[in-house]
Amino acid sequence: MGFIETVFEKLRRHPKRIVFPDGETELVIRAAEKFYQRDLGIPILLGRRHIIEHIASTHGIDLDHVAIINPATSSELPAFCNRLERIERYRQGGLKNSTEVMMRPAYFGAMMIQYGLADAMAGGINSAGGSLLRPMLHLVKPLPFADVISSCSVVQLPSKQFGDDGVLFFADTGIVPDPTIQQLATIAVQAGLFARQVFGKRPRIAMLSFSTKGSARTPSTEKVAGAVDLARHIAQKANAEITIEGEMQADAALDPAIAQLKLGTTHVGGKANVLVFPDLNSGNIAVKLVHLLAGAKTYGQILMGFTRPAADISRGCSVDDVVAIASLVGLQAIEYRKLYPPEEG
Repeated sequence: MGFIETVFEKLRRHPKRIVFPDGETELVIRAAEKFYQRDLGIPILLGRRHIIEHIASTHGIDLDHVAIINPATSSELPAFCNRLERIERYRQGGLKNSTEVMMRPAYFGAMMIQYGLADAMAGGINSAGGSLLRPMLHLVKPLPFADVISSCSVVQLPSKQFGDDGVLFFADTGIVPDPTIQQLATIAVQAGLFARQVFGKRPRIAMLSFSTKGSARTPSTEKVAGAVDLARHIAQKANAEITIEGEMQADAALDPAIAQLKLGTTHVGGKANVLVFPDLNSGNIAVKLVHLLAGAKTYGQILMGFTRPAADISRGCSVDDVVAIASLVGLQAIEYRKLYPPEEG
């Protein structure tokens, strides 16, 4: 059974409600149909019903058991507007029209997951980066220890030589351009916790650099080395069962022979399953290179640091990609619902 199939299998035992803010997009409508047909849960499309139904009819898409909500006419809209008006940052920002804000699907979807009307959100396929992140930042509570919001991509390689049967987690690949030591440490722990949720195995986190254990000394390498110690401290406080080592080069993280040569005895070197990059340039470039050059399947961006699961979907995703990403945040929601119960209306 392949990686995504194992995710599907776990989610079938605990189906979830996934809200898709890009509900008027053919690709997303097809993904919603497939999500339900695979018995993964109930997809919720946000958008105008007549447009969604017209697209579905034109392309022969079955909307049976696919929920459709138009934020502009929803019975929840007044309550959502009232909650928005009570948020301090909106009052201070001179909010003039809460209705106009809440009719935007991404904001409506974020409010749905915050108040338990959906379990997770997957969107952004029609928009530039940040269109989903902004409403999440405004409306969804952060994790207790999260001093930064970051993202993670799941990479499934054709070869099972690396990671766990060819599956690796890359972070941060989409949000923090140049993380501080504190931010980099938090990103490492967040990525480890996500990997643990998906795989149920102990994450082995490699903090990457162009240096291995002081082979080169620059402000960049020293930042990574400092983040390693801090990440271990954060993980210990959070009772997170993860192993973190670094700073190390990518070959030392993935190749056992090179790890033995450069690191000696190591718990992570040569067998890392989570790769934490020193900055956004390297992380984003890496995930796109393995996709294009190695034929890897990549799933993300999974947003990390929130008490509700969400994913910012790339504009280049296929229908199967959207189903897979929605399933990953659905899988997160199983644990999140226990740890962070929905707020009362």
